[in-house]
Amino acid sequence: MKPKVFFSRDISPEKIIELYEMTGRKLEGRVAVKVHSGEPGNQNFLRPDFWRPAIEHVGGHVVECNTGYGGQRDTSEQHRKAIEAHGWNRYFQIDLMDDEGPDMELPIPQGKHIKVDYVGKNLANYDSTLVLAHFKGHPMGGYGGALKQLAIGFASSKGKKIIHGAGIQLGIVAGKDEPKIDQDSFLESMADAAWAVQNYFGGRAVYINVMKNMSVDCDCCAVAEDPCMKDIGILASLDPIAIDQACIDLIYAADDPGREHFLERLESRHGIHTIEAAAELGFGSREYELVEV
Repeated sequence: MKPKVFFSRDISPEKIIELYEMTGRKLEGRVAVKVHSGEPGNQNFLRPDFWRPAIEHVGGHVVECNTGYGGQRDTSEQHRKAIEAHGWNRYFQIDLMDDEGPDMELPIPQGKHIKVDYVGKNLANYDSTLVLAHFKGHPMGGYGGALKQLAIGFASSKGKKIIHGAGIQLGIVAGKDEPKIDQDSFLESMADAAWAVQNYFGGRAVYINVMKNMSVDCDCCAVAEDPCMKDIGILASLDPIAIDQACIDLIYAADDPGREHFLERLESRHGIHTIEAAAELGFGSREYELVEV
C-alpha cells in the first residue's frame, strides 16, 4: 500500500494535532521533538507559540543541535542565547543534544558517502520522535523538509560538517582550501544521514511539514528573503520521503506568482535528488496517497 500523507490547507496549531492523530501512531516513552530554533536575524522561522500545542500534546522534549558553520548557533553558549531571544525558554527547556561529547555514532552500512552518522549523544535518551519541519527553500539543498530535519537537524556540529563534506569533515584543515564537494554527493550524504536517524527510531516517528512563510532561504539564514509564495498548508505522515515528495508536488501544482522563483531555487540546486537518493536507500516511498482533510 502507498503511504498516506494527510493534508490540510488550514494552518493552525490545532490542525497539527488533528493530522498527527490521523497518522494513527502514538509516540510513546520520551519523545524527542525536533524543531528549528531559528538563526538570529531570520524572520521566517516558525515560533514556539505555534508549535507549543503539538509539543505538549505528545508530552515531548524539544531537541536541537549546534550548527556546523559560523553564526550565532555554532556553540552551545551562543545557541542558548538565540533560544532565549526567540522565546523557546518561555515554554520549554531545549536539549542541545551535542552540548557535550562524545557524539553518538549511528552506522550506515549501505551509505553512499557516509558510513557513520554523528548525532548528539543525548539522542540515546529518547524512545520516539516527532519531527516538526518548516518546509521552505534552502541555499544549498534547494529545499528543507522532513529529510533535512532527519539529516542535518539531528546531526552534531561535527556530523553536519561531515554531511556537507560528503564524508570529509570540513573546517578542520587550517590554512588549506576546502575540497570542492559535488552537489549531488552532498545531497546523497543528506539521504545517508536521514536513513541513519530514521533507522534508529524505526516505527517510532511521525513527520509534520508546515508549508508556511515559504522563502527560498532556510531558517538557518540570518539574512533571508521574505516568503515568495502564499502559505499552502500542513502535511503529516509516517513516511519522511512521501511527505517531502508531496510538498514538492504541491509546489509544482500551485497557481502562485512566486512559484517560479521557488522552483528556480529547488531546481538549480537539484533539490529533488535528496528524495531520489533517500528512495534508493529504501526507507520510504515517493508514491503516496494524499488525504486532504
